[in-house]
Amino acid sequence: MFQVVKTNGRARRGIFTCPHGTVQTPVFMNVGTQGAIKGALAAEDLKGLGCQIELSNTYHLHVRPGDDVVKAMGGLHQFMNWDGPILTDSGGFQVFSLAQRKDIKEAGVTFHSHVDGRHIFMGPEESMTIQANLGSDIAMAFDECVENPSTHDYVEQSVQRTQRWLERCIAKRKELMAAPDCVNPGQMLFAINQGGTYPDLRIWHAQEIAKLEGYEGVAIGGLAVGESTQTMYDVIDAVEPYLPQDKPRYLMGVGTPSNIIEAVARGVDFFDCVMPARNARHGKLYTWEGTINIKNEKYKLDDRPIEEGCQCPACRNHSRAYLRHLFKAEEMLAMRLAVTHNLWFYNHLMEAIRTALEEDRFDAFRAAYSEKLSRRL
Repeated sequence: MFQVVKTNGRARRGIFTCPHGTVQTPVFMNVGTQGAIKGALAAEDLKGLGCQIELSNTYHLHVRPGDDVVKAMGGLHQFMNWDGPILTDSGGFQVFSLAQRKDIKEAGVTFHSHVDGRHIFMGPEESMTIQANLGSDIAMAFDECVENPSTHDYVEQSVQRTQRWLERCIAKRKELMAAPDCVNPGQMLFAINQGGTYPDLRIWHAQEIAKLEGYEGVAIGGLAVGESTQTMYDVIDAVEPYLPQDKPRYLMGVGTPSNIIEAVARGVDFFDCVMPARNARHGKLYTWEGTINIKNEKYKLDDRPIEEGCQCPACRNHSRAYLRHLFKAEEMLAMRLAVTHNLWFYNHLMEAIRTALEEDRFDAFRAAYSEKLSRRL
């Protein structure tokens, strides 16, 4: 299922196999929250951009069109016409970030939908059932994502509950995969390490997760939600030695190109973030020299592509001047071309990281690009 084929310090080059294909790691998962990439990209566009895994969200697809609808349509792969691997988030983060007036108890969470205000109850069993209906390759365990900072006492209670929820997710997943109408009997489960910014709680939870069987990977959740970048790195440094060596590690919701390079150096294998698509829709584009704001006046007569040498469809066919014009004219094509470029950049950044690991030059790659890619041009 997962094999580490090369290491450079703590950085790992791996191969992950799941029902819908083989994934080369480290990998960035392209975020299609509601079964589509925001910016008018379809699943067939992702193939040409180098995407290996598409990520969709349990909560959003449960709200609309309904996971029962997706199951009736043959599962998420068939529904969105994507034959590669899919990971579905459990909905725990959306409860934290979107839900109003949530009530967290041992059974699960009762909250109001951000779409129509209706009451929704979601616990470990409900989350696993929805993800089974979607038929993703990787289902995430249901957890509580706490606000940073939160008190040590509250985080301790929360992480203990998240561990009990994981045990229930493992049991429910086993039951669902045995059902005769299961959409994807090979669906895998990733646990989520929580503990806020407290190293002792992070380590305790990692140790408790390691005692269990019935899961195939471990995510580090609850970061990039308000704490400093250095605090995030410190948490990864603290917990990484306690994560299983033979399972993939997934840093949820991260992040910038620099964040990714630094987390790879700390032993992380999987990443996802809405940042490349969201920033693209506002004109912020990534290059190997840093980021540019294509809306700036200086690009009005610039006949160069976004980045010289880039082979993405936007750079092969259009100038900076044209793309700036599209943004200024509020044409939808502006978002499509910009998102296309940024996803191409992220996917090929991961390819460059993998090559650097294979060739034993990751340290030099990190030194050359970690800081540079965070610059604004």
